[in-house]
Amino acid sequence: MTFPTFRLSALALLAATAFASPVLAGQCPAGQSAANPLTAAPMSPKGVTDTLIGSVDLAKEIMVADRHLRTRRLVVQPGGIVPMHSHVDRPALIYTVSGTIMEYRSDCAVPITHKGGEISREADGISHYWINKGKVPVVLLSSDVHHGM
Repeated sequence: MTFPTFRLSALALLAATAFASPVLAGQCPAGQSAANPLTAAPMSPKGVTDTLIGSVDLAKEIMVADRHLRTRRLVVQPGGIVPMHSHVDRPALIYTVSGTIMEYRSDCAVPITHKGGEISREADGISHYWINKGKVPVVLLSSDVHHGM
């Protein structure tokens, strides 16, 4: 017995979405790219747990001295803050595992919302900070190329 074409199509769509890669997010909305001085940026963490999950010494792997590829798990409590920091010479990818968090960036006039299942690119020398304005903790996985350890 064969499935009708529409059932096969539905199964194919379901299978494709089940293994889909994360949505690339963290981009400034169209028309909102602008220098943002972030004058009131918080400079201290609040309600954030930062746990190193793993690290690779890139000098041993690909001969890049004083650099590590690391992955960390951050849990940002409601009202929590990942303070202002820069990505000059330190690219990163941030995967939002669960929750919703707001990012304030030096190259965007408006806050950027990150939701569970999305990934954000942090590079090109941006400076930014994140605030959890929700009612539940936000879980993030951060992978970056970091100077030393």
